[in-house]
Amino acid sequence: MLINYLMVGLGASFGVLARVMLSNEIKRRWTRVFPLATFIVNLSGAFALGLLNGVGVSPTLSLLLGTGFMGAYTTFSTFNVENVELRRRKHYWSLFCYTGGSYVFGLCAVYAGILIGNVVQRG
Repeated sequence: MLINYLMVGLGASFGVLARVMLSNEIKRRWTRVFPLATFIVNLSGAFALGLLNGVGVSPTLSLLLGTGFMGAYTTFSTFNVENVELRRRKHYWSLFCYTGGSYVFGLCAVYAGILIGNVVQRG
């Protein structure tokens, strides 16, 4: 049982580092109002989690990569704070695109990951 907690913790440590590094790099280059960093992180995380699901990894690897890494890499709380901030600043078009795009493209990313994972699993 302890190994399960260690797997989640180890994965989360690397997931949060990956998110911060990628987000900082995107924010350094992207200066517009649209929160592209969180958008890319969450979509890539949705795709990767779908891929893991499609490939069908072991329960231990699922804890390490799915629950740990992806749980810390993606960020629903930041997504919500950024939505509130876009609304507060009256950037309605960005708010609409960010919220709608995150859900629509997030679902598409998961589905694409599952499909590709299924192909990979079959060899």
